[in-house]
Amino acid sequence: MALCLANSLVARRGFVPYDQLVRYKWWYQHGYMSSTGRCFDIGAATSQSIHEFIRRQKVLSATCHIPSEKLDYLSDHNLLKNFQVHCSTTGVAGNGALMRLAPVPLFFYKHPKQAVEFSGYSGQITHGDKKAYDACRYYGALIYATLNGFNKKQLLDKEFYEKHKSWFDDKPLCEEIKRIAEGSYQKKDGIRGKGYIVNALEAALWAFWSDNDSFEQGVLAAVNLGDDTDTTAAIYGQLAGAYYGYKNLPKKWVEQVYAKKFILNLSKWIAYEGENWNETDVILSSDPSFVDKPVSNKIETSFTQDEPESKSTLSTQRSRRYRNDSDDNQNLSDSRNVTSTESFNQASNLNNDANAAFTKTNQDAASTVPTSEENSKL
Repeated sequence: MALCLANSLVARRGFVPYDQLVRYKWWYQHGYMSSTGRCFDIGAATSQSIHEFIRRQKVLSATCHIPSEKLDYLSDHNLLKNFQVHCSTTGVAGNGALMRLAPVPLFFYKHPKQAVEFSGYSGQITHGDKKAYDACRYYGALIYATLNGFNKKQLLDKEFYEKHKSWFDDKPLCEEIKRIAEGSYQKKDGIRGKGYIVNALEAALWAFWSDNDSFEQGVLAAVNLGDDTDTTAAIYGQLAGAYYGYKNLPKKWVEQVYAKKFILNLSKWIAYEGENWNETDVILSSDPSFVDKPVSNKIETSFTQDEPESKSTLSTQRSRRYRNDSDDNQNLSDSRNVTSTESFNQASNLNNDANAAFTKTNQDAASTVPTSEENSKL
């Protein structure tokens, strides 16, 4: 899911939650960005949210007369802004929101407020509880700080939130996350890394706090906490990886990473696009009050309050506009890739094989599972 999120940030050159959900759907249905070519170990909350997203896409298709095969490539800003992307039910606070967020602060490493807010938003679309939103905001802030040269003492400062409240737009953390930010994880006896996002955050931070400046030791400690071990280690790895850097990762582990060259190039690509980001490349839901908002029984299909047209007339206009733009819309992913690839080649001499595999994956993700030959190219 982190690779899906990273791909979305690069392909759309900004933060577009609708596109993120599309790629999560591709992962779920077709194994997009999976190391095995299949979706595995998906959590209940994420699965439910993806199913809700698919249902809302069908309503959008019927309402605006958009062919179903075009739904995954929308670029109309009004359509995307009025599509309610928060697909979770109220009170969902699993750790799945936290384990995938690293691409967001990496992309927005020059923009603290966006890094923090969009980290929270990225989790909220599948996990609807405010605790999930705040856990992601806080962890996104830590990763942002790491990328901007903070040392471990500064990161683990019990007054970190208070000292950098402006990054959070002065919005308070909920009590459970506030306690963690104030150092509740600093216990010599260790912590259990459970599926609940509060426990998972606490466990990952405990591993970072107690790792004796060793990524390997921290990962092993996180895994040995028990319960949801892989997720706890993944959460730890986001912060610790940013802090210790690629060169300090255990070589014996790095050598075994699937699609290593592809992931390295994608990481550089994120940083490059993030450096050139501007605020127009953000398409959020027009409803700002999404925190802890329950899923409605039907998608919101109104557009703007001041448009005089009836919904049927507006739908016809949308459909006509969509058909007129079909050349652009039907292959938005491809056009983004071409432009972004040209930029990235100038920045980092992207490996030809990895670039070809990545472009092909983006174009064909929703229709094929990678063959063994394609996997070997990655």
